[in-house]
Amino acid sequence: MKIVTFGLIGTLAVTGISTEVLAAGPRQQISIVGSSTVFPFASTVAEHLGQEGKIKTPIVESTGTGGGFKIFCGGTGVNYPDIANASRKIKPTEVKSCESAGVKDLVEVKIGYDGIVLAQTRQGKPVDFSRKDIYLALAKQIPDPDCAECGKLIDNPYKTWSQVNPNLPETAIEVMGPPSTSGTRDAFAELVLEAGCNEFDWLKDWKKKNEAEYKRMCQTIREDGAYVEAGENDNLIVQKLKTKPNAFGIFGYSFLEANRDEIAASTVEKMEPTADAIADGTYQISRPLFFYVKKAQVGAVPGIKEYVEEFTSEKAWGDDGYLVEKGLIPLPERQRKQIADSARKLEVMKM
Repeated sequence: MKIVTFGLIGTLAVTGISTEVLAAGPRQQISIVGSSTVFPFASTVAEHLGQEGKIKTPIVESTGTGGGFKIFCGGTGVNYPDIANASRKIKPTEVKSCESAGVKDLVEVKIGYDGIVLAQTRQGKPVDFSRKDIYLALAKQIPDPDCAECGKLIDNPYKTWSQVNPNLPETAIEVMGPPSTSGTRDAFAELVLEAGCNEFDWLKDWKKKNEAEYKRMCQTIREDGAYVEAGENDNLIVQKLKTKPNAFGIFGYSFLEANRDEIAASTVEKMEPTADAIADGTYQISRPLFFYVKKAQVGAVPGIKEYVEEFTSEKAWGDDGYLVEKGLIPLPERQRKQIADSARKLEVMKM
């Protein structure tokens, strides 16, 4: 039998047991990979189940959404993860990758909402950005500033925020954020960079002509040091901000909530990221969160049903649940009931 060890360095496991050890024999614990944004919520559910003695504490690893799906879609059986956390919906290409490896019946569980924040240490001066500002600061190529509607892109020339917009600070553009494997990065590119790009009519029109080329032009982040990939551990970004008062970090709302005594969020188009604003969509950089279950693993690895039931219980993801204390923004009550019922029946998702 081929043994898959997932090949991860610095495993973030709730129990402290590496997947390499677990892969050596029949697995008695759930294996969960994926989004760093969903990681705190999944870890908390895992810990609750372990403490209550219902099942052995699941192993939860922060690999990023894209990286998690690659591992998750590697195959079925106890040598592959049972659950993938995601800070975006699974892509059709990822579904095809799963299916080609025999992973066919997926249960999709939407768990709540999260906002993407652009934050800095509390020592910094509060800043209000537009999404156009952020696009012009971080895109690899931008419209020629001397003729923005002439249909020409140039390598990003901006070094300071004030060059982008005179109302912004006269400090160097330095943003720490997630890598390309991250669902947060995908959502940031779509909800922020693309929205800023669409402020230019000729670029917006490209989407109708050639969507792939449009995405390349609008969503590619610069690689000259202004944007620093800080890995899949959002807590690391928070820690780095403490030593860089002029730098900004990109991460999920839950990490802001957990560190409000040390960091503060910038407003985006005059809107502050709050739980209410994210839930009702008035804070425009928000996205749903998910986890995906391999139905074929249920029964082969003990505890999967229990994990799904715990996560979708009102004491966990309800308005006053323990996951809300961790920063999860809950779904409306009616939607929670519908999703919980579907998840507990292990109803397979439809594309």
